Amino acid sequence: MYLTGFADEASRGIEGQITATRELGWTHIESRNVDGVNIHDLPEADFDRVAGLLEDAGIHINCFGSAIANWGKSITEPMDSSLAEARRAIPRMHRLGTKLIRIMSFAVLKDRTPDDQLEEERFGRLRILHQMFTDEGITPVHENCMNYGGMGWRYTLRMLENVPGLKLVFDTGNPVFTPDYIKPKPWPRQSAWEFYSQIRDHVAYVHIKDAVWDEATQKITFRFAGEGQGDVRRILKDLFARGYAGGLSIEPHLAVVFHEDKGEKQESVMFQNYVDYGRRLEGLIREVRNETEFNLSMWRPNREG
Repeated sequence: MYLTGFADEASRGIEGQITATRELGWTHIESRNVDGVNIHDLPEADFDRVAGLLEDAGIHINCFGSAIANWGKSITEPMDSSLAEARRAIPRMHRLGTKLIRIMSFAVLKDRTPDDQLEEERFGRLRILHQMFTDEGITPVHENCMNYGGMGWRYTLRMLENVPGLKLVFDTGNPVFTPDYIKPKPWPRQSAWEFYSQIRDHVAYVHIKDAVWDEATQKITFRFAGEGQGDVRRILKDLFARGYAGGLSIEPHLAVVFHEDKGEKQESVMFQNYVDYGRRLEGLIREVRNETEFNLSMWRPNREG
C-alpha cells in the first residue's frame, strides 16, 4: 500500500505540490491541476517542465485525475472532448510511467428520472474509453462522483456489467452528500459503507475524503478523515483485512473545492492543510491497522470434532 494525494490542494504550482509531498515523506502525487490546468491539457512546454521537475525530485505520478467523462460533460453532447483528453493523456502517462487514470460516466441528467439516463450511450462510450487505455497498458478507474456511476451502488454494478473489466476508484466522502437514487424520492444521501460493501470486489484504488451532511440546511462540511460520515475508519479496516495493497489518495477539500467557485485560497493555508490531513491519515491508518491485526490475531479456526 502507498499514500498519495491530489497535491493541487496543497499548491497550485508543481513546485509547491512537490514540496508538500516531500514534507510528508511521500513519493507519489495523484496529478489533477497544475496552475489551474489539468495535466492532460497543459501546453507541451509546460508539461515538459513539470515532468522534469518531478524527475529531479524523485516524485512519481501514480494516477492522472483526469476530467474525462466527468460531471461537467453531458451524455447528450458529443464525446469529442473526452476522447481528445484521453488521446493527450496516454503519451504523457507513458512518459511519466503512470498506470492509473481516473474517469467518470458523464453528468447525471437532472431533467430525466434516475432510470432514464441514456444508459446504453454511456456504456458504449465507456467501453471505447476503457479499450483506448487498456490497449496502452493503462488502467482506467471510475470514480463514484456526480455522474451515472455515482448515483448509487446498483448503478455502479450495472455499469460494470456493461463495461467488462472496468475497475473502480472508491471515494469515501462522495456518498455523504450525493443523493441515493436507488431509494424513493425525495432521495436521501448515500451511505458510504453500504456503497463500498456492495462494490468492494471491483475497487482498485481509493480516494480518502470525509464530510458531514446537514439535512436541515442541505449543506456539506468537509472534515479530516475519520471525523465525518464517510465511514473512513470502517472502510480502511475492511480494506486492510482484505489485504488491500493499492493506493490511498487524500482529497481533503478543507481548503479548496475544485467544482465550487469559492475564490482563491492562500497558498500557506492550502499547504499546511494538506500536510496536516496527510499526517492525520497516517495516524488513523496506524490505529486501524493495530485494531485489524489484533482482531485477526484473536481469530482461531473451529476445531470442534
